Formats: sequence, structure tokens, C-alpha cells
Amino acid sequence: MQIYRLGEIADKKAALKALGVESGGVAIMAKKMELLYFYIKDLKTPAANILKQDALSIGAELAVPGGVIMCEKPLYDCILIGTRKHMEILSRKELAQPFGLKEVAKALQSFLAPQTYPLQIMGVLNANEDSFYSGSRFQGSEAVAHIERMIEEGADIIDIGAVSSRPGAQPVSSEEELARIRPICDAIKDARLYEKALFSVDSYTPEVVAYALESGFGLVNDITGAANVELVKLAASYGVKYCIMHMQGTPQTMQQNPHYEDVMVEVDHFFEERVAKCEALGMEREKIILDVGIGFGKTLEHNLTLLKNLRHFTRFGCEVLIGASRKSMIDKIIPTPTQQRLPGTLAIHLKAVANGANIVRCHDVAEHKQALAVWEAMQ
Repeated sequence: MQIYRLGEIADKKAALKALGVESGGVAIMAKKMELLYFYIKDLKTPAANILKQDALSIGAELAVPGGVIMCEKPLYDCILIGTRKHMEILSRKELAQPFGLKEVAKALQSFLAPQTYPLQIMGVLNANEDSFYSGSRFQGSEAVAHIERMIEEGADIIDIGAVSSRPGAQPVSSEEELARIRPICDAIKDARLYEKALFSVDSYTPEVVAYALESGFGLVNDITGAANVELVKLAASYGVKYCIMHMQGTPQTMQQNPHYEDVMVEVDHFFEERVAKCEALGMEREKIILDVGIGFGKTLEHNLTLLKNLRHFTRFGCEVLIGASRKSMIDKIIPTPTQQRLPGTLAIHLKAVANGANIVRCHDVAEHKQALAVWEAMQ
């Protein structure tokens, strides 16, 4: 007899089927193989004691600070620990409990039923002269050639913008933005390149977005996170996808001492509000993409917290985009010039995909295609 410890099993049902487990037992056992952790903030003390007992009764656990049993404070932060099966049981059991546990149960249910989406690579093209990474800047015939090259390298989506959103970037008039992007839109439309990939317009200017949508674009990448009602209505009228990105402040101010009481809670509340807003304006949830906005009004600590807990945002049932390509957070971890940040980019993006992201926005399509293919094989 021999025994060895297994690493993470991504597709638990497939592993059980390969072992020869009977079909009826596959789903049951798969739920017992996935250990989940939930951080609960400001839980009422009576609720903490009830949840602790309910969790222990089924073999799960609630980690609580000392003092909970004696009700020394009215509110406590806790960590709920258990398998997917445990969480399913608790999500039903706590629906009948008082002290806010019904809300906990509903939140657990939203986490347990996210949709799954295919992994996609989004290549970046900037039709300007001041984006932070010079390797992404293309105009005219060079832009079209670069688009075709990214598609050949494996890009599923091409994201095109004409205004830099780097920290401190200066605003550009709508006329200038449209003048920069119009020739590229025209070339895409004339060559019917939109039949080879999904094209995304990185803009929050209605005139620019409208021109791109008329040219065959199928995604609006809005760094202002659906702040403009007109933009959301425009996307909804064309039936295209819409990416809501979180940003604290503006590109001109966002890195001037960004602060959050709790970045996870605040970004979650932002998405909850903006997703509801988009749906009220006619957008289908399945067409909404969420982007936590790495580097957009965040410190290194904020970025790392969001990346470590990225799977949380799959609770909305939307696709999740990650875009950390060559960003300065890499330089803050280990000083590295922008041109040499590809290894750090790949490390961040692979971890983000493992944590629930399904769209990777990057400058280096071929390298990401290879890295993600190898990563998927190891799963």
C-alpha cells in the first residue's frame, strides 16, 4: 500500500468520475472536497453564538474572538469555515434564525451559486502617445497590424482606447478622442475584424462609444463604473457587454493617498449599486463584467487584498476581469522598470484566474496564451 498527498483538485467531479465513483455519489462527494472560508464583519453577538453552535453541530466551524460567549461587545468579526456541503446546510438553517442571520444565509447562497464563464484573453491597444506602457501604443496601419497579430496570438477580445487613464493623466476632449480612434474603428469595420474577435472600446465618452458600437464593437469598458446613465442606456440599446470598473477618484487624483475603511466591503457595495443601476436601465446581468480596478485609487495593500479575495466578486453572477498588466504594483513589490514587468504580470494574472477571474486584460497576448494553457493543463 502507498499513499501520497494530493494538491488542489480543480475539477473535483472529473477526478471522482476518473476514480470510478458511482454517478450518484460524485456530486455529494465533490461538495465535501471544497473547503470554503467566509469573513463576516460586524455580526451581532447573539448571532455569532447561534452560528457557532449551528456550525459545530454539522462539523463546520466559526472562528470568533475571545469575549463572544460572554457577550462583552455588541458586534464581532468572525471567520466561517467549512465545506461547500456545510455551507449549503447552514444557508438553509440560518434562514429561520434572528439577529441578522437570515441576511448571512442569503449571502451564503449567493456565493454558492455563481455562474461559470470561459477563460478569455483581452489584448490591449492604445491609440495615444501617453499610456504608461509604450509597447501598447499604435496608430494608423500599425494599429490594424497589431490587432491582427494579437488575434493570431490568441486574443479573444481586443480592448482599444484613445485616452490614457494612468495616474495623473491629463483629460482629452471628446473631439480629440474621437479623432484618434475613428480611423481604427473604420478599419475594423471595413475589414470585418469584429468577426474574428470581440472588440471593446475603452471609453466613457458617449460620442466615442457610439461610433465604436456602430463599427462593430461589442463591449464597453467603462473605467468610471457606469457613472453616466447615458452610456449605460447606449450599451443596453445595442445589446452589447458592459464592463464596470471600480475607481476611487479620477485618473488625476486616484493615487493621492487612497483610503478605505475596508476595501473589500466598499468595492462590493459599489458593484452591488452599479449592477442594480445597469439592470434598471435595461442591461442584462449576463452581459455585465466586473473589474476591481487594480491600481485605480488603491495602495499595494488594497490591490493585494482584492487579488487574494477576488472570488468573492463572482457572487454577482457576472464575468470578472483582471487587468494588472505591467502595473506599478509590481514595482512596489520588487523595483522593476515597466518594460521588464512581464514575469510579475503573469504571476498576478495566473493567481487572479485561480481566484475566479475569467477575463485577463494584458499587453502580451502570446505569453499569456502559453502561460494560461500550461496553467489549465495543471488543473
